[in-house]
Amino acid sequence: MAYPDYWNPRIETMPLDELRAIQNIKLQKQMRYVYERSPFYRRKFDSVGIKPEHIKTVEDLAELPFTTKEELRQSQAECPPLGLHTAADLDRVVRVHSSSGTTGRPVFVGITEYDRQTWIEIVSRLWWTQGTRPNSRMMIGFGMGIFVGGLTMYDGLMNIGAMFIPIGTGASERMLDTMLAFKTDILACTPSYAIYLAEYARNKAGIDPGTLGIKRVQCGAEPGGGVPGVRDRIAADWNAIVTESIGSADVSGIYAAQCDELQGNHFLVPDYVVYEIIDPDTGKVLPIEDGVSGEIVITHIDRECVPLVRYRLRDHMLVATAPCKCGRTGHRLRCVGRTDDMLIVLGVNVFPSAVKDVVSELRPRTTGEIQILLDQPGPKVKPPLQVRVEHGPDVQDLAALKKEVEGVIRGRLVVPAHVELVPAGTLPRFEMKAQLIKKLYE
Repeated sequence: MAYPDYWNPRIETMPLDELRAIQNIKLQKQMRYVYERSPFYRRKFDSVGIKPEHIKTVEDLAELPFTTKEELRQSQAECPPLGLHTAADLDRVVRVHSSSGTTGRPVFVGITEYDRQTWIEIVSRLWWTQGTRPNSRMMIGFGMGIFVGGLTMYDGLMNIGAMFIPIGTGASERMLDTMLAFKTDILACTPSYAIYLAEYARNKAGIDPGTLGIKRVQCGAEPGGGVPGVRDRIAADWNAIVTESIGSADVSGIYAAQCDELQGNHFLVPDYVVYEIIDPDTGKVLPIEDGVSGEIVITHIDRECVPLVRYRLRDHMLVATAPCKCGRTGHRLRCVGRTDDMLIVLGVNVFPSAVKDVVSELRPRTTGEIQILLDQPGPKVKPPLQVRVEHGPDVQDLAALKKEVEGVIRGRLVVPAHVELVPAGTLPRFEMKAQLIKKLYE
């Protein structure tokens, strides 16, 4: 059966100037709503002498202060459970999720039934963009608990009509058995788990993962699926198309995803969320143009519970605005790392995922697995950057490989590195988010 190219063609292919007009109308309504309903935002607006009627366009948002994760934690500490920034009565909340809490105490995210319906529409768009169709059979390697990537996926897949098989993490043998039983064609998981499961299939179960019939691996929850070196490794392991999506519990689960052109993640929620790109050091708003790079800041324009205004996600994005062959008009985003994970070596910004990317390109002489060693808190790192790298099983001249890896890191990332080569299988594997930094000082 032939399916259409788009889930919501009106929004996905709308000219950007028409979208902006819609955004400005919805923004004005949302600003009135948060000012009237959220003590947290009323206080923020008043602190800079801004009233809702002053915010008429997306560009006017620059007059307002940022919102940070630390402020949301404090808001919920002051007024548990959802905080002073919530704008809906608690008895209207139908579900609660939580951020992962990897950089501090988790923040709860509540949704009303209206919010849930908008999330269903959003997730449907993103799955469809990545190639999910009603006849798809999807294996889910994300947890189904309070983590935002579980039940939100379920809602979207049920809306599309695809088969949903929620195995989750920590059950790799069952994952492989179920793949074979149901002839699943899509695997959705973190890029770390896609790599881990391929190794598990090959080394523990004696199965070539490329023979399991997976046609698509849809990655999320951490950078990697859009990093060429990592993506190519996963694609080779599974003999599949590899795409990624970008999301946040605080925004809408997922908000951007790759089409088959693999040129970045289309921003697919312009009727629910607007975004800015800022210099993470100065907070200055940068022009949205092809090649701009900076921290993404989001504002909800159609949200009832826990709406956010100028929220700093701490994700560092590279933006592409050139037309995409798929016909979607949404700008494309590639997450190159988190600004709070960024390291600075001799004045050069280095993201751990970038180190993994360049090392992955040397496969099969390396496995692609790395670990950055820090002997003191960052972001400033005393050179050279200390990196453990797994060498491939067939490498004979380790000295030559060490020199090559150090040269590639210096050449591509412009920082000196000291590489320690370790045998394949030495470094830890992760079923959820990979931890690329080992802190020796803790």
